[in-house]
Amino acid sequence: MQKIDYEAPVWVLNYNNPKPLLDHAIHMLERHGVKREDMEITETPTAKIGSIVVEIWPYELVIGRVRSTRNDSFISGTEFTIELKLDENGNYIDYL
Repeated sequence: MQKIDYEAPVWVLNYNNPKPLLDHAIHMLERHGVKREDMEITETPTAKIGSIVVEIWPYELVIGRVRSTRNDSFISGTEFTIELKLDENGNYIDYL
């Protein structure tokens, strides 16, 4: 399992995701080495160069590192993705 190399905070982008998805995303980030207290869950991060930004999608988490910033925007490159799995009832499962 790949660990996330980071310096706090880790920006977790949450755009009105359902609570089960957000809870599972946080759980999976913890499994990949991010402490819960180091996570900032927000819609508008104030990320700096080198910061980790996590985009939540229904079936994966995209882990990116900020490469540049301009005004209040940032550009990040994908480091890797974490797949999110569902059981036959549509509940997120811990497969690691």
